[in-house]
Amino acid sequence: MHQVRLFSLTFIFTLLSLLSYAQQTATIKGTVTTSNGKPAAYISVGLKGKGQGTITDDEGKYTINRVKPGTYTIKASAVGINSSEQTITVVEGENKTLNFVLVENDQALEEVTVAGINKKYKVSLPSATLRLNEPLLEAPQNIQVVSNQVIKDQQLISMSDGILRNVSGAVRLEHWGDLYTNVLMRGSQIQAMRNGFNVVSSYWGPLTEDMSFVDHIEFVKGPAGFMLGNGDPSGMYNVVTKKPTGLNQGEVSFTAGSYDLYRTTIDLDHKLTADGKFLFRLNAAAQSKGSFRPYEENDRYSFAPVLSYQITPSTKLTAEYTLQNAKMTEVGSYYLFSTTGYATLPRDFTLTQPGVQPTRINDHSLTFNLQQQLGQNWKLTAQAAYYKYLQNGSSSWPSAVYPNGTIIRNVGIWDAESSMHLAQVFLNGTVNTGGIVHRILAGFDGGKKDYIADWGQSHDLDAASSPFNLANPNYGFPSNGYPNFDRSASLQERAIAAGGLMGQKYLSGYLQDELGFWENRIRLTLAGRYTYVSQSAWGGSPDKAKHITPRVGLSVSVDKNTSVYALYDEAFTPQSGFLRDGSTAKPITGNNKEIGIKKDWFDGRWNTTLSAYRITKQNELTADPFNQAGQNFSIVVGEKRAQGIEFDVRGELAKGLNLIANYAYTDGKVTELANGVSSDVLFVGQVIPGFAKHTSNAWLTYTLQNGALKGLGISGGFTYLVDRATANFSPTNPEQNLPDYFKLDGGLFWANKKLKITGNVFNILDKYLYTGSYYTGYWNAPDYNQAAYSWQAEAPRNFRISVAYKF
Repeated sequence: MHQVRLFSLTFIFTLLSLLSYAQQTATIKGTVTTSNGKPAAYISVGLKGKGQGTITDDEGKYTINRVKPGTYTIKASAVGINSSEQTITVVEGENKTLNFVLVENDQALEEVTVAGINKKYKVSLPSATLRLNEPLLEAPQNIQVVSNQVIKDQQLISMSDGILRNVSGAVRLEHWGDLYTNVLMRGSQIQAMRNGFNVVSSYWGPLTEDMSFVDHIEFVKGPAGFMLGNGDPSGMYNVVTKKPTGLNQGEVSFTAGSYDLYRTTIDLDHKLTADGKFLFRLNAAAQSKGSFRPYEENDRYSFAPVLSYQITPSTKLTAEYTLQNAKMTEVGSYYLFSTTGYATLPRDFTLTQPGVQPTRINDHSLTFNLQQQLGQNWKLTAQAAYYKYLQNGSSSWPSAVYPNGTIIRNVGIWDAESSMHLAQVFLNGTVNTGGIVHRILAGFDGGKKDYIADWGQSHDLDAASSPFNLANPNYGFPSNGYPNFDRSASLQERAIAAGGLMGQKYLSGYLQDELGFWENRIRLTLAGRYTYVSQSAWGGSPDKAKHITPRVGLSVSVDKNTSVYALYDEAFTPQSGFLRDGSTAKPITGNNKEIGIKKDWFDGRWNTTLSAYRITKQNELTADPFNQAGQNFSIVVGEKRAQGIEFDVRGELAKGLNLIANYAYTDGKVTELANGVSSDVLFVGQVIPGFAKHTSNAWLTYTLQNGALKGLGISGGFTYLVDRATANFSPTNPEQNLPDYFKLDGGLFWANKKLKITGNVFNILDKYLYTGSYYTGYWNAPDYNQAAYSWQAEAPRNFRISVAYKF
């Protein structure tokens, strides 16, 4: 009883003390905006010389609590902008409001948002490389951003390592495993971008990015004619790399995991001069990684230094170099094959032959970015990039798959070289005419891409008289010996002989005006783009095409937190292929019709996006089903339609509770047949692969905010795919189609201001998960023209533990 009384008295005295202290202090709050009226997020606001302050939120709002009575100088500042100061006097118990208007407009504050993006699940502003001059809430398009905090929490280490769970409707076509990402969305493979450049140089896409130098990733749904010279109407993803912030900070992390995963990363962010004009950032990673399959490795390192210099208050130059080096088991080692069905071999089974030389890759890029502020409301951006990709190695693919459970393994040479010269210049600006706000975007894109490859040599590891037995595998010396490829000629000469030449030249110009009416609550977008492309493939003559693509969008702010939009956009994608009649393939043309609603909830802490779309594409090529061995003819589909509904929610639902969840319904079918196409080959209503009909994802984290266990948290998430039609789909033979997919992951973490420990378990239910395709007529032997199932298995239950330290 005595203890109860003592506790009660202590509680009362503590409460009275807190109330007394509260009465003796004041609160200062307000809003920070730019000169053109936009909220300024992630601005430091504090009492000068007192070490007391805060950061503005996505709405530019700030609150400084527990300010003692007195007179103070309040300073609003951020790296790279002119600070603003005001003097204020506060008395006991007063709630004081003090607003700031910064000289810079919202374009000048883009880099300030980068530091804030890192700590958020929900992002409100696009990167400068998307060229949009407005918050995502106001853009007439569905754009989802995967922030750096999400990447860290989910322990993602590459672009092909679970990123897509954070975006509605996005799935992977796991062609060549961890070499390329190949994202499918809205029924087709979408374009891969890095810092606003289209970095696709061949059919297989760019080398998947290591997450050590990635700041965040932007997924743009539907056509993006104002961002791309040419591209698929299904969308694109833009990888935004880390840039200097001038905050003098660093982080080092160590990760260990199942199957001999060991990884170290370092992030150094520093001012080279005291005035903050000359900045430097270095991100580097080294990784050793095995596999749940024997004889398989994927060792990599990356090195990405960035320098930026503020030449004048209105001129900034940034130079960035990125190197990715990979040493991995021969390309194709992920695949399994059988004539009896999917997953009929153990998931740790491998067709790789130990002793085959690994594939080595060096991927270089050098980028220069110049930003010139032209007054308060205009900015000119010019950037140029050079990409060089070098590959020396091989790929594995069987020569024959027999119904008796044997196989002839084959290794083919795959030496490749890619070079890209890319340039952009664009102008963003805001002007008012008669009460109408004009957000102007105008610019030019140009590029030259060349890809050469030698895949003209191959070698059967197994002799016809001694095939590889799937039931009793022998990984000793192969019965037909190891390959000994002839590399005496130059790669250029070998590529010409193998038909491994691809090239593209393009030039485009565009103009967009977003007209804002009624205090910018109603926004009408009118845009157009002219594109010229010359493109060749497989060593053939170049196909040339030019096209004008219009864009019309409407976005209406119902209130400050809610907008509805409608969009009509067109896309233009040149394509190359061989038709049996010798005619030239026409470019793909397509359009997207879309409506949607976006809403920020609870002062912008979390956001929802709901959209519905219909995409039609004309002239798209697909493989001719009557191809014989060695033939690669294509046929024209006619018209293809993809339509669906997408829903995304992301952000902080409550203090310490963060959620990313999404759902998408996707349906892609043939709607018209091209002239001369037999209904035995294609038919109206036939499913065109490139999607999963239903995709659902979620990732939830909760962090304790108080107490002895403050900083301890739990996380978990799932991916659920239904009716997968990613690579092929048969309406008559369901056994040829992929089964539904469900994966559950989760873990624990603990963090304070300096240290964070994260542990996650992946595939908690230990399911046999895989993707794959059903092939017909691809394997030929003297007595067989055999169909086969092919699949890539995912890892069993596995774990990762990371320790990160900030300094």
